[in-house]
Amino acid sequence: MHEENKTAANGCGKIRSGAQNGAALLALMEKTGYSMVQQNGQRKFGGPPPGWEGPPPPRGCEVFVGKIPRDMYEDELVPVFERAGKIYELRLMMEFSGKFIGVCVSLDNCRLFIGAIPKDKKKEEILNEMKKVTEGVVDVIVYPNATDKTKNRGFAFVEYESHRAAAMARRRLIPGTFQPWGHTIQVDWADPEKVVDEETMQRVKVLYVRNLMISTTEDKIKAEFNKFKPGVVERVKKLRDYAFVHFFHREDAVAAMSVMNGKCIDGASIEVTLAKPVNKESSWKQHFNGQISPSSENLLGFPNKEDGTQKSLGKPASLSVRLNGQHSPSSPEVERSTYPFFPGIKLTPISMYSLKLNHFSSAVMHLDYFCHKNSWAPPEYCLYSTTSQDGKILLVYRVLISSIADDSQSYFMPEKLCTTVEDAKELAAQFTLLHL
Repeated sequence: MHEENKTAANGCGKIRSGAQNGAALLALMEKTGYSMVQQNGQRKFGGPPPGWEGPPPPRGCEVFVGKIPRDMYEDELVPVFERAGKIYELRLMMEFSGKFIGVCVSLDNCRLFIGAIPKDKKKEEILNEMKKVTEGVVDVIVYPNATDKTKNRGFAFVEYESHRAAAMARRRLIPGTFQPWGHTIQVDWADPEKVVDEETMQRVKVLYVRNLMISTTEDKIKAEFNKFKPGVVERVKKLRDYAFVHFFHREDAVAAMSVMNGKCIDGASIEVTLAKPVNKESSWKQHFNGQISPSSENLLGFPNKEDGTQKSLGKPASLSVRLNGQHSPSSPEVERSTYPFFPGIKLTPISMYSLKLNHFSSAVMHLDYFCHKNSWAPPEYCLYSTTSQDGKILLVYRVLISSIADDSQSYFMPEKLCTTVEDAKELAAQFTLLHL
């Protein structure tokens, strides 16, 4: 950007020349002692500031500020932001929109999601491939296949030493020029790991058990966790190859975690951690980008406000919302806008799969999109019915998900019946997405 050939209006509405901008920025640097460099489409002020000793501020100390007027520069922004505290670094993008600003916590994400990885590749092979073309790789997280523990699930998470390293790696990998083992991979930011405060975690008495065999039953899991101290397990809820083990007392849960982590059950080495409490704003709802109505969360049985842990799926907290057209006043629907269609407007044919997730408002569409993205066969819905005590026809769908890559099949059926076909199909899709 050649600022000497441009003019800009300052905050008072006066026109400020490029020379005046330069003079104002030089005055700011002289006053504060901060340095300023321009690179990669952004201008960096500080980082570290003069006299700074020790490491940079930890994660969580950065905020993102959007919609900054394009005629505002560091000499005007720094005094505003300094009201909140000492600035370590300010990075100003070179293109701005010109409305009211918005501020939120910046997600210092250091992890990338890598999809479409050959399922026979081991962690070391994936780690070496990522190190070949990207810098700052710290670790690779790979999960074993639910049905064949010798294979991976077709994706991995790559952890980088910093957000900048992850961002540069994402930019390097996205164009598709890097094809490990002859495969075109999928690259995106990994969902940020949910942070739960220490006070809440101190009350958790549920363990999350990963890497179970599909054939392992809830009774077997309960028996194994009861071995070190009989009668301490309240209940077990198993979902595919993972489970939640609920204890009567927290101290027993902590002790069991120490004893059982790494143990073998039915030939599988399990991983055991404290389960992070879920709430209506996290977990699967984040996966849907908030597009599913909050009221429909109650269909699947969600957090118990008393202990902050997840209820057993299929035992809903409330059936009064959303079904049969009933809406809770406190549960706003997803905003849907319509726009006038004028004669002469050009229409372009597109594929549904070229859209983003936030273009879909139903779980049925999300599930179809999710299967296509993972190169699976489209979901198959099989409708079943029964009759209630008062003579009503009640409906439920069973969903079949088939993986084209390894010919595996998985069935999903919610433990709840509906009175309409539409609600039954939507519920089945929500239930399936939750467990994939």
